[in-house]
Amino acid sequence: MGIIWTIIIGFLAGLVAKWIMPGDKEPSGFILTTLLGIIGAFVASYLGQAVGWYRAGEGAGFIGAVVGAIIVLAIYGMVARRRA
Repeated sequence: MGIIWTIIIGFLAGLVAKWIMPGDKEPSGFILTTLLGIIGAFVASYLGQAVGWYRAGEGAGFIGAVVGAIIVLAIYGMVARRRA
């Protein structure tokens, strides 16, 4: 159930992160934004567990997932600029 919860939180975090960080080189598609949000939620969960903010098996909260999604969107934006 933890993975499903992380996916749901990541979906919402991806939408919020896209709203906070709009841009030309950012992913504009709904599915890509959602996937990057889910990746951001997983990154936030694992980094939070490594740092000690979360226990093993505990997912990131909504704010942590949004921060993770913003980080993933920023990295994606830098990679997309280098390709163009």
